[in-house]
Amino acid sequence: MNDGVRTQDIIAGDVFFEILEPSALEYTYRLRPAKDFGGTFGISYKSPQGKLVPAIPADACSSMFENADELDGNIALVERGHCSFLTKAINVEAIGGAAIIVTEYDTEIDDFDYYIEMVHDNSDRDTEIPAGFLHGKNGIIIRQTLKKMNLPYAIVNIPVNLTFIQPHMINQPPWLPW
Repeated sequence: MNDGVRTQDIIAGDVFFEILEPSALEYTYRLRPAKDFGGTFGISYKSPQGKLVPAIPADACSSMFENADELDGNIALVERGHCSFLTKAINVEAIGGAAIIVTEYDTEIDDFDYYIEMVHDNSDRDTEIPAGFLHGKNGIIIRQTLKKMNLPYAIVNIPVNLTFIQPHMINQPPWLPW
């Protein structure tokens, strides 16, 4: 099957990860890496069995996380808004977080269905941890599923190399076509 789309066209600088557990979320997800701050997935952070932990509070605009112990050494799933992307990453890094994935939660916002370019806030601060933006629908479904199943995290493999995988063979979420 060849519809004229190449895997390289899909990848286009993005990073991919798989959720391994829970099985209800076992798909390959796409991230848009931060444009000009933080580390790099695959260099600064790489794990075949990492934990994706929804941050509490979800906006990550303070380093006072209710679940700081669970975030330590893991990937924080945070929501967009209320402060800069860099501030969120700095706050996660301050409590020992290894990476940050930001997602949209407001389904009414015009750019809910898009990948956002996360840029530096032009302050004199920086972070070493990698940061990426996850499509809003994916973020909402991941959070809702973990909450419904009463799970504190998902097990992920990040990054995933899709270079030699045909586009139709990528196990993408059924609710979000690429």
